[in-house]
Amino acid sequence: MAHFVSHGAIRLDAVVPEELNDEAMRVLPAGVPPVPYGTPVVGAYPEGSFVRRLLAVPRIAGAVRSLVGPGPNIDHHAVHVRGPREGEAQPLHADAIIDVRPDAFDVQLMYYPHAVTLEMGGTLSVPGSHLRRTNESDTGRYQNLRGQDRLVCPAGTVVFLHHGLWHGGRRNDSDTPRYMFKIRFNPTVRQRLLWDTSDLTDPRVAAALDTDFPWYEQATGRLERYQRVLMWRALTGDDTFDLDHWVTRVSNRPQEATT
Repeated sequence: MAHFVSHGAIRLDAVVPEELNDEAMRVLPAGVPPVPYGTPVVGAYPEGSFVRRLLAVPRIAGAVRSLVGPGPNIDHHAVHVRGPREGEAQPLHADAIIDVRPDAFDVQLMYYPHAVTLEMGGTLSVPGSHLRRTNESDTGRYQNLRGQDRLVCPAGTVVFLHHGLWHGGRRNDSDTPRYMFKIRFNPTVRQRLLWDTSDLTDPRVAAALDTDFPWYEQATGRLERYQRVLMWRALTGDDTFDLDHWVTRVSNRPQEATT
């Protein structure tokens, strides 16, 4: 969870069984019918349907519950296809208007049913960008940032993104279509201590939250850590947690002295 807060993403390689990946390649080309915004998962995907069985894969189900909690709603879903030798890439963007919620966030599941090679133009993302407030494609003028990640993965890989993470589909230079199925989840419960917290006090938690990224500016990079502290406090309910006093020093509010 600390890795998610610092990086804005969690990647689970090859967690979907081969038979479900094969089914996906039969189902996804036809698309998945849309559902109204705010539809509960159980209403969006009937029992026994492909998507419902995908979400029941143990590690996927566990990640969804840890990040957004039980009974999330569906914001939207989509099947994205990058055609062979398509000739263009998607601009870098975040999938939301400016979202200033300090204590809640949406999570996007991105599922790749087949292996993605470098030539196939896997999704590019910028680790640590999710808490820098931008509006949708305002980042589209940026072509490459130091430390960016261009997805290359085995079949059945699932990536969970914070809704604010900068990302974009790259150009497919192969002769094979590239498929990705996306679901955006809205939480319906407070996102607090929803995961296994047995190692909450492990020193590696603070170390993960203090991760630096090569595209950060020296000064503004500190603000990224500040935002992470606020997010970690919201997730844990621990208003005393801090990294090098980033939040403590600016939340100090001495009261007027009395005599």
